[in-house]
Amino acid sequence: MKVGIVSYDFGEYCVRLASALAPMADVALMLPQQLAGPHLSALDSHVRFEPFEKPRLRQAGRQLRVSYDLMGRLKAFDPDVIHVQQGHLWFNAFLPLLRRFPLVLTVHDPRQHLGDHGGQKTPQAVMDFGFRRASRLIVHAEQSKRVVVRECGAPADIVDVVPHISLGNSPSAIPSDDGSTILFFGRIWEYKGLEYLIRAEPLITREIPHARIVIAGEGEDFARYRQMMIHPDRFTVYNEFVPEDRCTELFQQASVVVLPYVEASQSGVIPMAYTFMKPVVATRVGGLPEMVEDGGTGFVVPPRDERSLAAAVVRLLRDKSLRRQLGLNGKRKLDAQCAPTVIARQTFDVYSRALGRHPATTH
Repeated sequence: MKVGIVSYDFGEYCVRLASALAPMADVALMLPQQLAGPHLSALDSHVRFEPFEKPRLRQAGRQLRVSYDLMGRLKAFDPDVIHVQQGHLWFNAFLPLLRRFPLVLTVHDPRQHLGDHGGQKTPQAVMDFGFRRASRLIVHAEQSKRVVVRECGAPADIVDVVPHISLGNSPSAIPSDDGSTILFFGRIWEYKGLEYLIRAEPLITREIPHARIVIAGEGEDFARYRQMMIHPDRFTVYNEFVPEDRCTELFQQASVVVLPYVEASQSGVIPMAYTFMKPVVATRVGGLPEMVEDGGTGFVVPPRDERSLAAAVVRLLRDKSLRRQLGLNGKRKLDAQCAPTVIARQTFDVYSRALGRHPATTH
């Protein structure tokens, strides 16, 4: 089987998926060079890597040229299946030109999230158009499947739930931690609920005076979050893009990883935490409870509730053996459900189903 994977985002995700598919299929990966670059060492040598330029959305002429170029590359490769990640403002307009190919589309976020200014640059209707063009849709959680069926109008029988692939490189030994470091990692938008972790800080440090919160990521203007901090000295902030080596260091040092989201579809932060055997405190929103087993791999708390959030964090910081056990449980869950080989096999099965239902598979 020949598979053409196209994505304007999700660099590490696509590299790991393409590499895991390589033993099963002839794979061409079309991904922006700047996103692939940090992860190319993990790319299987049998994958046909075809980098492309990713212009700004407002650069219409350059966007059109890139889309035309990708159309030409796909037709020249002549895949049995095209696999698109989420979709794109400009590329989606060209999907009808590829109608003779079965299309699998992974929906990372069925709906735009609160305050996600980056995602909101693309109208929801454009994303929905792409979803409707697909022979099959992949989502990462049962909750996301319900949203895609209920709000996007997708038939339930074409939607497959495939967990988020594991990210990062597993350490050779169980990472140690100082029992005091709380990590918030990733893009910073309103739906990520960072304000509730900031509100929880005085409650946490009252019980664990040496605790500190590390915030790593970029997004919206960080000034309003700084204004919320009662004890700024309790925070270490890296308000910037975090390179892979720094990311590894942050997760290795963390005692607990916190996702205080007020909305969510899924999160790649959870597999990353499990890769480094770290327990997770997450809120009961979207697909997060499907990935975090309450009392098993971490704790699940109500959203917008800094007291419950603080209590869960304090419990973990106080109990090293509990942190270690939940972290190990997370790693086992990751290996069983999200390992690249596991995800590749499930994804390959989706491709086979797409071929089976596509009316024109004789190209």
